[in-house]
Amino acid sequence: MIKAPKGTYDVLPNISHAWRKIEDAEREVARLAGYREIRTPVFEHTELFLRGVGDTTDIVQKEMYTFKDKGDRSITLKPEGTAGVVRAMLESGLNQGVMPLKVYYLSSPIFRYEAPQSGRMREHHQFGVEAFGARQPTLDAEVISIPLDVLTKLGLSDFALNINSIGCPKCRPHYHERLREYLTQRKDKLCATCNDRLLRNPLRILDCKSDECQAELKDAPVMLDFLCDECAAHFAGLKDALDAIGVSYAVNPRIVRGLDYYTKTVFEIIISADEGKLTVCGGGRYDELVSELGGQPTPAIGFGMGIERLLMLLQRQNKSPEAEPICDVFVATLTPESRLEAVRYVSALRALGVKADMDHVGRSLKAQFKFADKVGAGYVLILGGDEAAQGEAVLRNLTAHTEDRVALEGLAQTVAETILAKR
Repeated sequence: MIKAPKGTYDVLPNISHAWRKIEDAEREVARLAGYREIRTPVFEHTELFLRGVGDTTDIVQKEMYTFKDKGDRSITLKPEGTAGVVRAMLESGLNQGVMPLKVYYLSSPIFRYEAPQSGRMREHHQFGVEAFGARQPTLDAEVISIPLDVLTKLGLSDFALNINSIGCPKCRPHYHERLREYLTQRKDKLCATCNDRLLRNPLRILDCKSDECQAELKDAPVMLDFLCDECAAHFAGLKDALDAIGVSYAVNPRIVRGLDYYTKTVFEIIISADEGKLTVCGGGRYDELVSELGGQPTPAIGFGMGIERLLMLLQRQNKSPEAEPICDVFVATLTPESRLEAVRYVSALRALGVKADMDHVGRSLKAQFKFADKVGAGYVLILGGDEAAQGEAVLRNLTAHTEDRVALEGLAQTVAETILAKR
């Protein structure tokens, strides 16, 4: 009863400051690129993911948390962020406004029933960007640059961008045919899931995690050799745009991503870790998804970036931010009569932007000083005693080991100016 379910964990106060650092970096990078925040529900109608994500994907077949609600409706905790954003856009009519529409979501909870991995739990959280209404590959380059800028802003290193094109509905069928022919000759060596995919969607086999299946794919044909003129030109334009902004990349023809809605551009950002290479961000273009979900044909591109994986990598690269002190100044009292004065000064200091606190459990003065040290207070303001009778209080600097007498008149303002000047 008091143990978190497998694949979940609590974000405790001693780590929440690192989440804020990541979120602040993500918000700033998104803001500078003109993206606005969107928040969608944690659960959606199951059909949204069946139609959007694809019923041949591992996500739909194995990983979704799906249940019937009290109205006998099939509901699914969202296994990815894009489909819900598209649904929200269509329902609200955002697609009728100025295009391109550029939005982001932050620390969005994602649910997948799978074995917990390095930096990804059954409930994990993503930063994502979605951009609608533009076909030019310059938008692809912009979207790809956002997670790269976040990683740089956080001080992470050893990451690399891999890109690919998986074509469009015009050129992909021919590739499917050739891939199916190649894999049919090796079907006896494929896993049961991939034998099912062979008929329904052979492209999904490229995403299989089985070592045996991957071995059979070594000499398989690649989509880049089957691109139509439009897709080939788009991929060339993407590379030109990345070159123009100085982004290094490698072309990896095996990237397909785990979702059926992708077209043309797909990409992953890989980072070195103890386990080998980990994907810290993945995404791509999905020009058919909006129409598949009932809207007008609308080109679009986006990505998802795991927060927990970023936290893990920050720790491993010794880039985790230090937590700020809980308290700037602790207001200590010498007498019971000065407690109400402490309440008043704590409230006044907080109103001036100073993190202030006081004793609420009846500690001795010595114990109050010990508590002030534990919460990281740089100063202790001492009320009561002989100084109070002379209209003064004592402000002790715990770092410099000095103290000054401060007049009670204008006390909060004087203390606030002293502390804020040190920041």
